[in-house]
Amino acid sequence: MVEKPTTEDPNSSTTPEPNAPIEASTWLAIKSKVKLPEKVAELRRKLYQKAKQEPKFRFYALYDRIYRRDVLTAAWWIVLAKDKSPGIDGVTCRDILDAPGGAAKYLDDLHELLKTKTYRADRVMRAYIEKPDGRLRPLGIPTMRDRIVQTATLLVLEAIFEADFLETSYGFRPERRAEDALKAIRGHLDQGYREVYDADLKGYFDTIPHDQLKLALKMRITDRSVLALIEMWLKCEVVDTDKNGKKVTSRSDKGAPQGGVISPLLSNVYLHWFERAFHGPNGPATWAKAKIVRYADDFVILARYQGTQLQRWIEQTLEGRFRLTINRDKTKIVKLNDIGSTLDFLGYTFRYDRDLKGRTHRYLNIVPSRKALAKARDAIRDLTGPSQCFKPTSVMISEINRWSTGWVNYFGYGYPRVAFRAIHSYIVERLTNHLQRRSQRAYRPPEGKTFYAHVHDLGLKRL
Repeated sequence: MVEKPTTEDPNSSTTPEPNAPIEASTWLAIKSKVKLPEKVAELRRKLYQKAKQEPKFRFYALYDRIYRRDVLTAAWWIVLAKDKSPGIDGVTCRDILDAPGGAAKYLDDLHELLKTKTYRADRVMRAYIEKPDGRLRPLGIPTMRDRIVQTATLLVLEAIFEADFLETSYGFRPERRAEDALKAIRGHLDQGYREVYDADLKGYFDTIPHDQLKLALKMRITDRSVLALIEMWLKCEVVDTDKNGKKVTSRSDKGAPQGGVISPLLSNVYLHWFERAFHGPNGPATWAKAKIVRYADDFVILARYQGTQLQRWIEQTLEGRFRLTINRDKTKIVKLNDIGSTLDFLGYTFRYDRDLKGRTHRYLNIVPSRKALAKARDAIRDLTGPSQCFKPTSVMISEINRWSTGWVNYFGYGYPRVAFRAIHSYIVERLTNHLQRRSQRAYRPPEGKTFYAHVHDLGLKRL
């Protein structure tokens, strides 16, 4: 049996105590070294094995596992490692550490609230991030306290639902990456499944029906206290700011706000049942031999032929049974055998190009998409723009290297060489402009050096 799940956080040899001192020199080490205590890891293994061995078993005693002191401590260290922006109360991880009694007292109080069932979820702060198309994606930012409890709940519930999730889903799952989903698509295309239903769900996280989500959860969880916790987070007040700058609050009977620690798991639980239907006796995996690859709410359905029966089943099932909305403007059928057809998924473009050596067959090319390259250039402009004019060049190059390392790690699949060269040239161009902008006189590199060589001498890494 596969040892699942562990944790998505990187491993280390030890997990510190809640009040271990956090000096500036050790902060980055903490961010990269979080390992679950052995007893917590063992709890997850047992829950996973029980769920795997008994697919119809419903867990009725989980709440006391969530407020276990070692589970809360592990949850605290995971939250601390991410160290994200505070919620509506403004409390940060540093505030918790610096308060009298530190994190140990904070977790003791939280343990008591959960044990006595007097814990109540705080309001969620609404924030927005810009999407590639210019629209705003709403996020729900919970407080640190709620993040710790949600993380503890995730540590317990994830182990159970991981035993149920299918091999065709990849997003927000331990030991699974976007590259695994890309490899799956490549494998299906190689086998001849080259007509693709490229789906787009409109506002999926904000439109999951609570009543149906709870039914999906109850297929595995019957512990009323755990279900009450989840319902509390789903129905908590959201604080937003209107056009006049006034604070407004709202509640909803649908949606699992992005930004919540537990939301990705809940979103996977709900769409898992769509995958189950897809692979069922009456699903297109049976009668159309179709394939599905899902990464969170992004998914594609590949077949040798995309007929009306298959499209009707997808749309009626998603919009009827699951009460979701398909974005018709972005959802499309892609026939990759047609010259010029492309499939964009997770920042990559799949297309069949002419053979570089002039042979008659075409080969599958997988490259960073145009949108991904445009987004990369935006990020580089932010790092090197006029507002950064007075930043020391060494600091700017360090920030660019950190960004480019992550970008290259993600976009290293397929054939990215041309894209890497283009992005690297753009970085050199922006750094050259920065050097010239900082100098009152015409800036020139050392004698015998080009700007290209000079910025690398200053520390710029090659892509």
